[in-house]
Amino acid sequence: MILFLQILLIVSSLLLILLVLLHRGRGGGLSSLFGGGMQSSLSGSSVVEKNLDRLTLFVGAVWVIAIVGVGLLNKL
Repeated sequence: MILFLQILLIVSSLLLILLVLLHRGRGGGLSSLFGGGMQSSLSGSSVVEKNLDRLTLFVGAVWVIAIVGVGLLNKL
């Protein structure tokens, strides 16, 4: 069980890093690399940005659950 949680933690950590880097910051960030010509039509309130926000929150929640699970199992 602890091996599963550790693998889940590593995968969710890498995915969370990738998702955070894809977000648009003040300067455009890495998300401007993908579809840079479409920036005028894709604002922060677009469907793509909202779905990216939801996916980031979901992966963040999985990451927190994995951290708590590994911590609890290591205490035993």
